[in-house]
Amino acid sequence: MLLVPLFHSKIRIKLLRFFLAEEIRFYSLFEISEKIREKTSSLRKELKNLQNLGFIKEKKMKTITKIKFDKKEKKGKRFLFQIKKYYQARNDFILYPELKALFLKSQLLLETVLSKRIQKIGQIQLLILTGFFTNLSYIQTDLLIVGRVNRKLLKNLIKKFEKEIGRSINYTVMSTQEFKYRHNLTDRFLFNILESKKIVVINRFGDL
Repeated sequence: MLLVPLFHSKIRIKLLRFFLAEEIRFYSLFEISEKIREKTSSLRKELKNLQNLGFIKEKKMKTITKIKFDKKEKKGKRFLFQIKKYYQARNDFILYPELKALFLKSQLLLETVLSKRIQKIGQIQLLILTGFFTNLSYIQTDLLIVGRVNRKLLKNLIKKFEKEIGRSINYTVMSTQEFKYRHNLTDRFLFNILESKKIVVINRFGDL
């Protein structure tokens, strides 16, 4: 069965989740490594396996990098030319729609669990999931928490969640006073969150 090799390893599952959650475009090995927190040496093999299975495709591109040039030297290179590999999910893959739906349901379940756990470690006035959770890469945070919360417990909770989904989560904590102040000022950071697509888990402020 095709599903067996697809879910053969933890790194492969993390790669599947990454490509299914992110927008369909080409990503460099470095970008993928940074996102899912795995070494490039471990990723190369799994990317090749997914490529052989037909889930992703590879493209080679020439890149130009500026390098330091010593003015005292008469000879020297000012630019470095390299061939780098980039990877993209194939949305024409036979199981792409099914995998997309499966991982979406899995993410929704994890989001529900995370939200419930956050509520237990503080007095939350506002809890919003955005950024990664709503596929908005331009939002600077993925999780907005307003109220009183045990920051040490929150940090540990986020770390566990990051391991589950295989990527980092940016979160922002504000006091109620700070939130109201920035809201009244129409703070750009806050405005982008409130006016964009979001998942409101808790809202004790009424209309925002």
